[in-house]
Amino acid sequence: MTARRSWKTPAFACAALAAGVTVLVGWRAGHAAAAASPVAGWDRAAAARYLDAREVWWQSWDRAQKDRGTLCISCHTQASYALARPILRSDLGERARAPTEQVMLASVEKRVGQWSQMQPFYSDIISGAGKEIESHDAEAVLNAVILTSYDVGAGRLSAETRTAFDNAWALQSKEGPDAGAWVWQNFGYAPWESNESQYHWAALMAVTVAKAPDHYRDDPGVAPHLAALVGYLHSHYEDQPLLNKIVALWAQVSFPAIMDPASRAKLLDEVRRLQHADGGWSLTDLGAWKRRDGAPLETRSDGYATGVTVLVLERLGPRAGAAEAVQRGRAWLVANQDRSTGAWTAWSVNKNRDLSTDIGKFMSDAATAYAVLALEAGG
Repeated sequence: MTARRSWKTPAFACAALAAGVTVLVGWRAGHAAAAASPVAGWDRAAAARYLDAREVWWQSWDRAQKDRGTLCISCHTQASYALARPILRSDLGERARAPTEQVMLASVEKRVGQWSQMQPFYSDIISGAGKEIESHDAEAVLNAVILTSYDVGAGRLSAETRTAFDNAWALQSKEGPDAGAWVWQNFGYAPWESNESQYHWAALMAVTVAKAPDHYRDDPGVAPHLAALVGYLHSHYEDQPLLNKIVALWAQVSFPAIMDPASRAKLLDEVRRLQHADGGWSLTDLGAWKRRDGAPLETRSDGYATGVTVLVLERLGPRAGAAEAVQRGRAWLVANQDRSTGAWTAWSVNKNRDLSTDIGKFMSDAATAYAVLALEAGG
């Protein structure tokens, strides 16, 4: 792992003061190759209502309240909301952002604008050694991901998003075996806050940079950071769980050096092999997960694994040779939306959680967002 540093070091402070994931929405612009048509037969309005309601809950949750009246960013709920909700607003003909979106964006922009003064989401004293660095690095990337997702729809990169990217690049690891990545938040919760999460979000950051408006990836100042990021993704690829390799495959569409043709072909074969008879995929099959409570893992197809896999296969287009797999995956998504809630279900790989509770819905929050993205990939 990269050597630990203090988020208050002069190097960090200077970089932050000098400065000032859409990840999943970005493909909507400039993706003429391999674009798939939006799918009929599912309830967009219900999906939007579910995501809005979950964001309302997150914004009111006591654990989400952070420094200076801002909100914590969760990978499963708030970040996924930012990725899918703009697409739904466009497709539903809504003229203005939902109030929940406005609150979320105001918080992100406030933290970006006051970056050097903001306290990290977690402190070493309360949460354990290294948590300040982990949470600060993770937030920097997620801020760029969220703001870029909204800039793609507007067709231009805002000043706030450029600052968010600058903040993230300033924290990118510069040396050691993990150079090019970010020290990621690790509470032992797979797949986004655990040992494998550093690679996962580095790959999503590459997707974000590739799809950012105004040819951001071609900025000469970004080149060394991007080269280090691609180098990290390439050198660490073989050690990743299948979920991370699938996300790396998505990034490889824009950055071919991430994996060689043989690795790509091997991964595509594995992905096709793991598709269930019902057309879906299960997160259980995409990593060596183990629940801490000893409960058996859920093996059924789920909305998250199916959504992200279909999405990536769609991005690859005909060259993936996966048209039938995509068609079956889409059909599974259409058939498995809960019409009463608008959500798609997914299960925690960490604990056997009660899906009726707010915390138990975290994986379904991400599943719903990724299902929306997969079904609207050609919109």
